[in-house]
Amino acid sequence: MKKVVIAGGTGFIGEFFQKRFQELGYDVSIISRQKQHIHWKDGLSIQRALEGAELLINLAGKSVNCRYNETNKQEIMNSRVATTKILGEALQSCSNPPELWVNSSTATIYRHAEDRPMTEADGEIGAGFSVDVATKWEDTFFSYKLPQTRQIALRIAIVLGKGGGVMTPYRNLVRFGLGGIQGSGKQMFSWIHIEDLFQILLFLRDKKELSGVFNCSAPQPVTNRELMHKLRNEMNAPLGLPAPKWILEIGSIFIRTETELVLKSRWVIPDRLEREGYNFRFKTLEHTLQDILHA
Repeated sequence: MKKVVIAGGTGFIGEFFQKRFQELGYDVSIISRQKQHIHWKDGLSIQRALEGAELLINLAGKSVNCRYNETNKQEIMNSRVATTKILGEALQSCSNPPELWVNSSTATIYRHAEDRPMTEADGEIGAGFSVDVATKWEDTFFSYKLPQTRQIALRIAIVLGKGGGVMTPYRNLVRFGLGGIQGSGKQMFSWIHIEDLFQILLFLRDKKELSGVFNCSAPQPVTNRELMHKLRNEMNAPLGLPAPKWILEIGSIFIRTETELVLKSRWVIPDRLEREGYNFRFKTLEHTLQDILHA
């Protein structure tokens, strides 16, 4: 049986991937802190799981949906860098390592962009804590030289899917009449349907000549204003109160998050994927929202 290992596989994306890989006949091993899975501290079991596996996918990392105090910042950084190191060292010890190691990264690595889209070739790396996390994460990942294993880092945009991710809070905003713009509404919203994210894994698995960094975002990003308008339309909510930046700053303190999550302009396009021939199943936000909200 073909084997895949998903590290950090207990969240929204990981559970979706596990289900889809099992449907394809894969034996799926999960690495996490939960007792029923391979534990991060059990290096020997991690190595055994990796031996003979076709694919390693690392999704591990503390959620960034929290206040960026020093404790949380350290946990966000360590949960990405330390787990990547554990996997890299385990792979170096394997006699028959996976052919492909896919590590998560984030589209937040690019600067706030309202003037032009960011591609892998000409995207400008930003500044600040979130960018520091992303760059350290990627630097750690690519520091491992693994002659038998291709390495690909996915700079993932905001993932949309049924039953999880960011859709729940956005739907709640619209449901309670707060589905207007956040901040100026001009900030770009780059997104990807979770099914496309899975299909990209299969595409990269089969394209054995590919490695390096790939932007994982749908080809048609929208502004925050367009996002909220389309979401209200799909939910039959004609009106929605806007949330100016100062209200968001106050509200973020009470719900223990950061305004960057909604105010940063992420204008990212999947240049490499499209040039290599990947065909998105969900190219538009309308199609994605219809699938998530009504199917």
